[in-house]
Amino acid sequence: MKFLNKIQDKITYVRIIAVGYMTVILIGTLLLLLPPATRAGESTGILTALFTATSATCVTGLVVVDTATHWTVILLMIQIGGLGFMTLGVLLALILRRRISLRTRGILQESMNYMQLGGVIRLVKITFWGTFLFEGCGAVLLAVRFIPVFGIAKGILYGIFHSVSAFCNAGFDLMGGYSGKYSSFVEFHGDVLINCVLMALVILGGLGFFVWSDLKKNGCRWKRYMLHTKITLFTTVLLLVAGTIFFFLFENDNLLAQMSGKDKFLAALFSSVTARTAGFNTIDTGGLTGASKLLTMLLMFIGGSPGSTAGGIKTVTALVLVAYVWSNLRESKGVNMFQRRLDDDVIRKASNVVVLSMLMAVVSVIFICFIQPYLPVEDVMFEVFSAIGTVGMSTGLTRDLSTASRIVIILLMYCGRIGSMSFALSFTERKKVAPVQFPVEKIMIG
Repeated sequence: MKFLNKIQDKITYVRIIAVGYMTVILIGTLLLLLPPATRAGESTGILTALFTATSATCVTGLVVVDTATHWTVILLMIQIGGLGFMTLGVLLALILRRRISLRTRGILQESMNYMQLGGVIRLVKITFWGTFLFEGCGAVLLAVRFIPVFGIAKGILYGIFHSVSAFCNAGFDLMGGYSGKYSSFVEFHGDVLINCVLMALVILGGLGFFVWSDLKKNGCRWKRYMLHTKITLFTTVLLLVAGTIFFFLFENDNLLAQMSGKDKFLAALFSSVTARTAGFNTIDTGGLTGASKLLTMLLMFIGGSPGSTAGGIKTVTALVLVAYVWSNLRESKGVNMFQRRLDDDVIRKASNVVVLSMLMAVVSVIFICFIQPYLPVEDVMFEVFSAIGTVGMSTGLTRDLSTASRIVIILLMYCGRIGSMSFALSFTERKKVAPVQFPVEKIMIG
């Protein structure tokens, strides 16, 4: 019994989540290896299947083969990856009227990045109905536009697929058979309905399930929102507005040069939205200016919000660190935001997330450049930040990566989905705290 208790103590919530996603990826890989999974009816190579299963489960969108012309089934993995396997498992248990144990609630809390154990089941229900509502409305609106182009059956299918892909911030599309392989929505860069629906779904999916709950409870009364909701909404709007302005300035004489004023605005806004881990594109990503690529990398690194379908270090993490630095520069006591003081543990966690994510990105760039020195460093950086942010945008480099480089990208997508800090904790987390601490000694910084 003591032996079993020791094993149970070592199997922490973080490790269960990490193993859970790994299991889903392996099952998806096996399914994609089957001949019916491809349009040609032939078995795909194991690395291609593993890469695609990881990209779908981790809602990234990076592909080594065109989704529309190669695969027949991939939507279920996107939905599981977007909502999280624990969320769907608990939903199934609720439907079957099964009792949800305290341990399961704890795992679910960690999986959804929820702040407290109480109310986590209620949040799951809000997540389910909210997802059903948003994806359903998105599918209908997209189908209205796709049916005249693709016919009734295909138009409805395309509406459902792209609605789920957008809401889950996955970035997978089926436009390869219509406008050319890996073309995404370039042919629809001026279509107001498609652009607005996709952007709305991406933003809603990237806000986070806790924010939905807070908005549902308090409506438009800003003062009643939780601090987390205020930070999320503020940072999201700031990044969208700033991103749109900078994309417009950087690309006005480049990719946007031949577009009308309306199309320029749509393309700039879409680029700002999709870089926040969505992965679609309405302009040629490979043709972006150097400034636009760096801006995209920054937005990909930040990503969406905690407890959402999006990846990245998260909006709240980024703003907390900015506020921390600003407070130190002003020599303020504590970090205050929206008339509330942040807990020191929050700042420590935010610092860990950023440092670990950046460290993994830098090491990966160096490794890929070492084994494939002929690849442009700028494009390698773009690919790496896209993978660790689970974005899916690419300059076209994905298909040129070697086996070793693809394995690195697979690991980055996996780490990006479960979180860089969670990935590290899955190896290092311990229950015991050292009873004795080493003496303090000052060092020089800066």
